[in-house]
Amino acid sequence: MTPLVVAGLRGRKTSLSPLLRLLILTQLAFNIGFFAVLPFLSEHLGQAVGMAGWLVGFVLGLRTFSQQGLFVVGGALADRYGIRPVVLTGCVLRIAGFVWLGYARETWAVIGAVLLIGFAAALFSPAVESEVARQAVLWEEAGGGSRTHVLALLTVAGQAGAFIGPLLGALLLSVDFRTVCLAGAGIFVLVLAGHAWLLPQHIPGRGGVRLRGGMGKLLRNPRFLALCCAYGAYLLAYNQLYLALPEEVERATGSQAALAWLFALSSLLVVLAQLPVTRWVGERLTLRRSMVAGLLLISTGFTLVAAARPAHWTGTAGLLPAAGFVILLTLGQMLVAPVARAWIPDLAEEGRLGLYTGALSSISGLIVLIGSSATGTLLDTGLPTAVPWLVLAVVPLAAVGVLPRR
Repeated sequence: MTPLVVAGLRGRKTSLSPLLRLLILTQLAFNIGFFAVLPFLSEHLGQAVGMAGWLVGFVLGLRTFSQQGLFVVGGALADRYGIRPVVLTGCVLRIAGFVWLGYARETWAVIGAVLLIGFAAALFSPAVESEVARQAVLWEEAGGGSRTHVLALLTVAGQAGAFIGPLLGALLLSVDFRTVCLAGAGIFVLVLAGHAWLLPQHIPGRGGVRLRGGMGKLLRNPRFLALCCAYGAYLLAYNQLYLALPEEVERATGSQAALAWLFALSSLLVVLAQLPVTRWVGERLTLRRSMVAGLLLISTGFTLVAAARPAHWTGTAGLLPAAGFVILLTLGQMLVAPVARAWIPDLAEEGRLGLYTGALSSISGLIVLIGSSATGTLLDTGLPTAVPWLVLAVVPLAAVGVLPRR
């Protein structure tokens, strides 16, 4: 566990509850287990399984859809049945999915395993995130401090897991990919056992609600839908780490070797700076102003690359705009991501926080899916090199305009 996560769990004025500590550490464990496997999946499917490139992309897309697209289902189930059965079921499915993936050699088996892995996250992630948000509001009302601080801790824990997981996976990959999958499954076995023991059977203040009726009111909630659109624009911008940035690095250096260093820079920035940034901003800005500031930083990052493109810098100098983009994008992420989750309790219908938390991911994920296709087309149009980055800079600016008023 990182020292910053440990320090953050101690809180500021009032210590975090045991349940909040458990759920934040859950996020750390989830991401260690998941990211021990995911970074190596594409190469395994192409090399060991022998899938064509288009099929590898299709399988990875299915995983994303079965996860992000079904978050709304997991959130609704958490509202109806409580987080304990949903989290435990998700852990069981993730264990089964990792074990299956480790032994899968046929295309149908790989697809089945990947869908199971994705759906598992669609169960436990919105359940955990919604309960953290609910408990964060209670912590704030008890005088513990800003709810955004708690959601920032969740982000730090997740990012720390995303940083540690690939290191563990790379170490185990020296044996084989099956060992990596079984190790990931083993981590979730530990998570399952810990939660079966520590997660309360009933959480005070959280009662079951009917599944029917909630989605209709959600779709008629303009303020929440506006938040989803703004958050989707942020995620579309963040997704350029995997779409536009590799092209820029390739242009500047002739290879994508520097990408790993830029990704590591982003992860370390979140782990080291998220809590101080959240603390500083929380004392000065409202939730809306924090999101506006984050979106403006992200837009500035795209503008920086666009401004440097006409100079045609290459080599180390050519990487400087890309590094500036990563830094500004990550700083924007630190402001936007925790605040969006902290805002949901103010917009959600009573008793349906899980549904709204899941819907934020599902709706914004759909925006990213549509927007990424448009972005890919934009990058391939042959327009002047600065134009795609200027267009991308407009996306977070447009998101500022649709943010709901508090």
